[in-house]
Amino acid sequence: METYGHILVIVTPLFLFLVLFEKWYGWYKGKETVETLDMISSLSSGVTNSTKDVLGLSVGILSYPWLLEHFNIIQVQSGILLYFIAFIALDFAGYWGHRINHTYNIFWNNHLIHHSSEHFNLACALRQSISVFIRIYTFLLLPAALLGVPPKVIAVIAPLHLFAQLWYHTCHIKKMGWLEKIIVTPAHHRVHHAINPEYLDKNFGQIFIFWDKLFGTFQEERDDIPAVYGITIPVRTWNPIKINFTHLWLLIKDAWHTQSWKDKFRIWLMPLGWRPSDVVDTYPIYKIEDVYHFNKYETNASKLLKIYLWFQLFSLLLIVSYLYGNIASIGSPNIFIYGAFIFVHIYSLTDLMDGNKKIWILETIKNATCIGWIIQSGDWFGSAQVSPLITPALITYFSVTSFLVYYFCQMKKQLIAV
Repeated sequence: METYGHILVIVTPLFLFLVLFEKWYGWYKGKETVETLDMISSLSSGVTNSTKDVLGLSVGILSYPWLLEHFNIIQVQSGILLYFIAFIALDFAGYWGHRINHTYNIFWNNHLIHHSSEHFNLACALRQSISVFIRIYTFLLLPAALLGVPPKVIAVIAPLHLFAQLWYHTCHIKKMGWLEKIIVTPAHHRVHHAINPEYLDKNFGQIFIFWDKLFGTFQEERDDIPAVYGITIPVRTWNPIKINFTHLWLLIKDAWHTQSWKDKFRIWLMPLGWRPSDVVDTYPIYKIEDVYHFNKYETNASKLLKIYLWFQLFSLLLIVSYLYGNIASIGSPNIFIYGAFIFVHIYSLTDLMDGNKKIWILETIKNATCIGWIIQSGDWFGSAQVSPLITPALITYFSVTSFLVYYFCQMKKQLIAV
């Protein structure tokens, strides 16, 4: 956890710079693809996911060391070849794990948030799940185990493999010639994120595109079919915590409402989108039928509210960076209390973006609790050792944000209209 936290402290500013650069570049070229509220929702989702990972809030039912112990038949010598094999094995596992997420109802909940943005940009790459508490795809690393790839090599390659998937989430890079035949490019991934019937459930590759060509899931981007992004059952919220569990909640409701005991059990492993026939008629849900004619989810924010949201975004990144960089010194159970604060903070911020006029209540309770924590403990999770100014600055911050959120919720001209 501590090592991963330190990595995040380094890459977070880089990711933010790239997202902001894309926003500027789109404005400069007259083709802006990064909408402010959508971007903040995406970055907030990335924070919830990375915080969950840093805190270790997931377990694997099968460990890679166990696979290595029981299935290793060849020992590849350490060197460049070993790391290359590990990268290929991770990409193979990534392809099939990704494809499974798109195939079965229960697993779609793990991945839906990544597709929930109705825009396509670098920020939406950070929309990652917090609903995965049990990791089940370790068995897909069997090829690496067969070839004797050590766990420490997997641990080095895995973050690199993950971070290498950021760059192709953009509309500003067109087709890339011969590279289109080898690696996943923005053109390939635009297809994957599209809800056009011609593009649905295609291009599952993460780094290499040849898996899709080998297993029959490849679709080239076509000039005559402009990609439309999102999901066919739109989430209609900026709140990443709500988005993470929206599909699971739908499955639970359908399993409860259906009169068929068989359907109550099989709904979970049926193909994505399947619903019991008696539920479809009795409890209809909105689904986009014409991808070229539907209203994207938008909320109008006043200029003052947008300034506040930008301020909160940078404040959030500073607050989480302190957690990521000081996991060991903060210690347990305080890291989990800190993590709970981050989740409530994001829930409150993004619900304000949705226009929840009562969110000031949660915001006030959260900020009062934080001030109480500072008074009781003497500082903010040991931050006084960094600077004695942090404690009074945070008390001021929590007090002012409580007032501002209450103001936005009471002033109709400032609060976004849903």
